[in-house]
Amino acid sequence: MEAIRSVTGDPEPFIPLHAPLFVGNEATYAAQTIADNWVSTNGEFNAKFETRLAEIFGVSDVIATMNGTSALHLSLLMVGVRPGDEVLIPALTFVATANAVSHAGAIPHLCDAEWTTLGMDPAKLRRHLADIAEDRNGVTVNRQTGRRLAAIVPVHILGHSADIEGLLEVASEFGIVMVEDAAEGLGTLRNGVQIGSDGVLNALSFNGNKIVTTGGGGAIMTNDVELAGHVRHVATTAKKPHPWEYDHDAVGYNYRMPNLNAALGMGQLENLDMLVTAKRTLAARYAKAFAGVNGLRFFEEPPNQTSNYWLNGIVLDEEHSSAREDIIVALNDAGYGVRPLWRPMNELPMYVAAPQMDLSVATDARARIINIPSGSGLGLDS
Repeated sequence: MEAIRSVTGDPEPFIPLHAPLFVGNEATYAAQTIADNWVSTNGEFNAKFETRLAEIFGVSDVIATMNGTSALHLSLLMVGVRPGDEVLIPALTFVATANAVSHAGAIPHLCDAEWTTLGMDPAKLRRHLADIAEDRNGVTVNRQTGRRLAAIVPVHILGHSADIEGLLEVASEFGIVMVEDAAEGLGTLRNGVQIGSDGVLNALSFNGNKIVTTGGGGAIMTNDVELAGHVRHVATTAKKPHPWEYDHDAVGYNYRMPNLNAALGMGQLENLDMLVTAKRTLAARYAKAFAGVNGLRFFEEPPNQTSNYWLNGIVLDEEHSSAREDIIVALNDAGYGVRPLWRPMNELPMYVAAPQMDLSVATDARARIINIPSGSGLGLDS
């Protein structure tokens, strides 16, 4: 507790796990959408927000959506995931990743994490696929279930990049398409490059607890121009362009981000560098504060990364893992918003029977990691 207090100060009365920070043009831009009487989709800020994201991620196209789950759901559909397929996802992730697979009618196939990144372990995944996957007439199938292995969905846990190079190699080796869940990755660089553009389609989230928020929102990113046009069309109820006629040529989704939300996000993006710098400053202060504390360590960014440190975490030594819940209760009672990692998907009733590999690292990480207050405002110089 003293290590956290030395960084954040005393709660007055409570320091949340992650509070948004609004210090720029967010209110001005949001008010402009109201003054212009254009708060719904296809407004001025929709275009500006998508263009700026494309610049940040180095992609040709961005389609802003109503939330991260819709972005991932539509991405899976657009790469050909169909009912009855299996989709390889990390067991250690927020439930939205698994839910998006279920919304597509597919079955999550749960994969283990690695301690270096907390993301999917490519070496363990390769061994697992070597055991269970086979090629049937050019289609990769789980021989244990007979179902097609339709996609791999890595997630960048706590803002730290998964080993995308390793996972891309595995995906290519087994002929499985990649869709990247970069919900937590905005502002994280791997080898100096913004993560989140390596899949055929890539999903973002701008929920209220993300480093940049639109209140609720997401985005789909791609370098496939033709596919982007199809995604945008289907995300806009598959309505054919016409000044007044309601003519739809496919089953579509009302998944586009409102202009009001995009205005908020545009104000946030203007300060992205500042927000990331504040997050990294906070992480450095935590690392120093916890350096001398016995029985735990601060989770630091993996090699070759400049992480956004979306959520900071401390890792209890294995012999102290039984104290995790007591520590969480005590810190929340003292006014510090802390939480455990998400419950692994195999521990949730709707996914307990999902196909899965050995999940020992995900289970261990859940038992030992505590996330501590991580809002950008905590990293600003007072």
